[in-house]
Amino acid sequence: MIIWFRHLPQKNMDFSEWTPFIRNNWYRKHYMNFVYILQIIIFLIPYFFRSGFTNINIFSLIIIGILVFIIHECLHIIVIYKKGDISLTFSGIFFWLNTNEPLSKSRFWVFMSLPFIILSVVPAIMSLYTTGNSREILLFICWFNSLISSSDIYNSFLIAIKPRNTVYCRGYYKVNN
Repeated sequence: MIIWFRHLPQKNMDFSEWTPFIRNNWYRKHYMNFVYILQIIIFLIPYFFRSGFTNINIFSLIIIGILVFIIHECLHIIVIYKKGDISLTFSGIFFWLNTNEPLSKSRFWVFMSLPFIILSVVPAIMSLYTTGNSREILLFICWFNSLISSSDIYNSFLIAIKPRNTVYCRGYYKVNN
């Protein structure tokens, strides 16, 4: 079941077994600042290459952006759909998907990385083989998804450095033996 814009009921967790995903208090407090810096860098990429999306109608870009956002969230949901209840909430400009079910390291990494791979990496590669407006649209999809994936990108790296048998749940992790 998907719960829209409400939090899931809190799961009883033995916090002697579970460790916060980001252990350092200062880093946890300033985590979003690092995400905002990444977003600013991604936002400025078209200006570094002196390119833009000016050949495409702004209304079309807005529609494409909305579709990219919806597909992005659907790709997240597909990965965890059968694992339990899902909550879609938001904080400021960020949307968060949560589940009360523990996720393996590989599933959690796919959960975080799949939208970036499908909507940023694949269009970037495809843009190498196209020209004109098709190329600009693919690059816009890649750029816009990278912008909304900034937290996912950051989390994917954090997941990758955790031990192999790690299990994740609600912002915590534990290592199974």
